[in-house]
Amino acid sequence: MAAYKLLLLPGDGIGPEIMAEAEKLISFLSRAGVASFETEKGLVGGSAYDAHGQAISESDMALAKSADAVLLAAVGGPKWDGVPYEVRPEAGLLRLRKDLALFANLRPAICYPALVDASSLKPDLVDGLDIMIVRELTGGVYFGEPKEITDLGNGQKRGVDTQVYETYEIERIARIAFELARKRSNKVTSSEKANVMKSGLLWREVVTALHAREYSDVQLEHMLADALGMQLVRRPKQFDVIVTDNLFGDLLSDVASMLTGSLGMLPSASLGGEDAATGKRKALYEPCHGSAPDIAGKALANPIAMIGSLVMALRYSFGLIPVADAIDKAIADVLAAGLRTADIAGPNDKPVSTSQMGDAILAELKKTLG
Repeated sequence: MAAYKLLLLPGDGIGPEIMAEAEKLISFLSRAGVASFETEKGLVGGSAYDAHGQAISESDMALAKSADAVLLAAVGGPKWDGVPYEVRPEAGLLRLRKDLALFANLRPAICYPALVDASSLKPDLVDGLDIMIVRELTGGVYFGEPKEITDLGNGQKRGVDTQVYETYEIERIARIAFELARKRSNKVTSSEKANVMKSGLLWREVVTALHAREYSDVQLEHMLADALGMQLVRRPKQFDVIVTDNLFGDLLSDVASMLTGSLGMLPSASLGGEDAATGKRKALYEPCHGSAPDIAGKALANPIAMIGSLVMALRYSFGLIPVADAIDKAIADVLAAGLRTADIAGPNDKPVSTSQMGDAILAELKKTLG
């Protein structure tokens, strides 16, 4: 039986609650003989700051580097609004991405049939929706230098963030998108602001050249990021794989989340490059939503995005495709049976708790793998 090392980082807010539901599934998979999962827990975000004075400790960073995959729930909250910028909760997540070289963020936007009416769009626009957003994760304006606030005197200040991309960064993220598209509907939409940004112009040039050299069998279109945001809410099913930079990927994936009914439904995978010797990738899996401190501790959080992030780990890090498919089916069956957490509940639905949703998904999974 294959053995895998998983580092669990519950983080802040609702993080521990939703991580607990993923842990139920991990324990069951080990008991069922699917694989042996060795799990360790660490701190990240505000919880790490409270314990260590930093957003992730060196010891937990070392655990992340040695793990086969990292599962993270959520970071941040108003409790830590006043801490220094360098040790704010989000700095822990950014360090994980940077130190593990996780340059490719995969964010699926899938509308389950049972949740068609939960979307803010008309049912016919989202029924059957299946989009994959591929976001560059370690470059761009979030990491570019200089990044500073300068005191100009006379009560004036200047804030500077720098958008920087090099050819290799654009090529490697575009290659991920083209490879994914070949396994899906064979279409890639590349998005930037080439009309007003030099980095966007380079992005378009590099993606076009790579497509011509290596992926001419894949349909490629270019779309300005603002136009793409509009098209996501106008006619979302025209898209298959969307590839874009760090900033626009952050914004567009949140827009796409509402097509599915709730941000609480969307998992994500952050992948590094393949190791030349082993073929394995460093990887971090996390829900797209935040820490939701307003509902923390109230058993209201939707655990599906967290469970979906585990599914992506099974699929992309461990190659356990049938098991990943079985959990996806369990989620769909539970939703089809009418179970809803508060974020996806209709006016006539009685919402279930976080643990009730997790237990229901586990019960459905046991019917297949039990």
